[in-house]
Amino acid sequence: MPERERELPAETGAGMESGGPPFPAYPHEVLSVVLSVRDDRLQVLLWQRRLPPAAGAWSLPGGGVPADLRLRDALGQHLAEKVDVREIAWLEQVATHSRVDRDPRGRVLATGYLALVPTGSEPDLPEDTRWFDVAALPETAFDHHYFIEAAVERLRAKLSYTNIGFALAPPEFTIARLRGIIAAALDHPVDPTNLHRVMTRRDMIEPTGARAPSGNAGGRPAALFRFRERSLTVTDPFAVLKPPTG
Repeated sequence: MPERERELPAETGAGMESGGPPFPAYPHEVLSVVLSVRDDRLQVLLWQRRLPPAAGAWSLPGGGVPADLRLRDALGQHLAEKVDVREIAWLEQVATHSRVDRDPRGRVLATGYLALVPTGSEPDLPEDTRWFDVAALPETAFDHHYFIEAAVERLRAKLSYTNIGFALAPPEFTIARLRGIIAAALDHPVDPTNLHRVMTRRDMIEPTGARAPSGNAGGRPAALFRFRERSLTVTDPFAVLKPPTG
């Protein structure tokens, strides 16, 4: 039996056809909305379900919460064991859904978390797991699209008034690279000069003293920067990064 199917008894609704406990195996599940900027687009990590219900649909990584684990501990265990995502730069709870019929097998509460993976991180994904553009999602299982929408909205809001960009960026970056990451996350253009000025004024980034390798076009290599803090801080509670107008 494939490894992923052997693990299913740890998920909600597992095991009935194999003589296991009735559905659902756990009354509460945790789901991870893993977001990362890849190929200049904000993308989410999904895996394809093999068993009913919603066989063939794409699902958020996650599973049941055993009685002896906290939500975050269960979430980390599912991410590490099922999709090999271990480099999480930021994690926060975004939503809990309790609609009684959200899972046709039984009453299951679901708590979703926003998990951010830095650009350049390459988890060793199983064959049934892929990154998808958040603007072009496939059919998702159950109510998982609601969790994705909530996580994307939370990320975009926090990019305005916190330094959460540190969780999407590599340890060192040029301003042009950072602009590309922030623009992809926001899904609208960002002026690099204005971005540099705003982030410098808020003490969010600092020069490393090093420069990026020269490109084929020649010219002076671009300066490298880093975030001053790699933990979340509020930099301007009244700021909003708005899309350009006109």
